[in-house]
Amino acid sequence: MGAIGTARARETSPQNGPHRATHARGVLVGAFERSIAMIAFVLLWELLPRLGVVNPAYLSPPSQVVAAIARLTASGEVWTHLGASALRSISGLLLAIASGIVCGFALGWFRRVERIVDPVFQLLRQVSAFALFPVFMLFLGIGESSKIAIVVWAAFWPVLLNTIAGVKQVERMLIDCARVMGASQAFIATKVVLPAALPQILTGIRLAGAYSITALVAAEMIGARSGLGFYTLNSQETFQIPDMYAGIVLLALFGLLINQSLSLLERRLLRWRVGLAQNG
Repeated sequence: MGAIGTARARETSPQNGPHRATHARGVLVGAFERSIAMIAFVLLWELLPRLGVVNPAYLSPPSQVVAAIARLTASGEVWTHLGASALRSISGLLLAIASGIVCGFALGWFRRVERIVDPVFQLLRQVSAFALFPVFMLFLGIGESSKIAIVVWAAFWPVLLNTIAGVKQVERMLIDCARVMGASQAFIATKVVLPAALPQILTGIRLAGAYSITALVAAEMIGARSGLGFYTLNSQETFQIPDMYAGIVLLALFGLLINQSLSLLERRLLRWRVGLAQNG
């Protein structure tokens, strides 16, 4: 009973009031600092066409862009384009992550294999996904397969290269200790090397997420009838400039959503590093 009373006394102690107020003030200041650049950007964007500094026919103010997004949402058309873009980008990204991790792990683990195939990989990674799009169209047609393929190609390389680097940078002592204790190769690969290389792999995955959006826009601008990239290009061709900027903003928000999702995944998978840092 005495311990409970002491805890309650601490909770209601007058000293906790200033502490909570300081914490709340710090949160508000941090939120303001993070948003001040965005507020300034939106205000400048709104004022430039309104004041005639930039021709409004070429740069629509944010108020008109928001109105265009609202019309697109009210008509339900936004979900058609967003759904098509999400299917292409996420499918391509998942395929790139799976293939990039498998290939990168193999090349990082087996050094002789890497020496053999590295010249080919170094050559292929210099080829832009946009340059290969005609090849994808020849082999896969102008349907969904070619659009997903270009996303896979763009997102594959950062996952591959970061996985190779992560596997190579695993401390040799960890692997030797596991072998001394009788661990199998499969155990070492999945329980020692993979967790140690995971931070580098996740960095490659986040880069791949950004590349997948870039490749998606290019893929949807050729031979597509739906998607945010198609909507943006079609609005430009019909000189619906507010709708064009609406498509650009929606693409940016979609890319931000993917990045934040991957960032959340990274924090969840690397919670053990926070524990190690606190214990250290």
